Amino acid sequence: MAQLTARSNVFVERLWKSVKYEDVYLKAYETVSDARAGISHYIDFYNTRRPHRAHGGHTPDMIYFATLPAAQQAA
Repeated sequence: MAQLTARSNVFVERLWKSVKYEDVYLKAYETVSDARAGISHYIDFYNTRRPHRAHGGHTPDMIYFATLPAAQQAA
């Protein structure tokens, strides 16, 4: 098992910062069910349509699916 370090959480912390500043704070959800639906929609947007500077302007899905072996992509 890999050793956890202070840098281990950097990606999760960055994701949650984006979720808060680009969705939650702007929409101020009134109910938990509204928040769940809205955040779910945002996560889908984040992975499939939002370009990321760290990925050279590509989405996380583009990077992930491009690295899968051809047999897994066809499944």
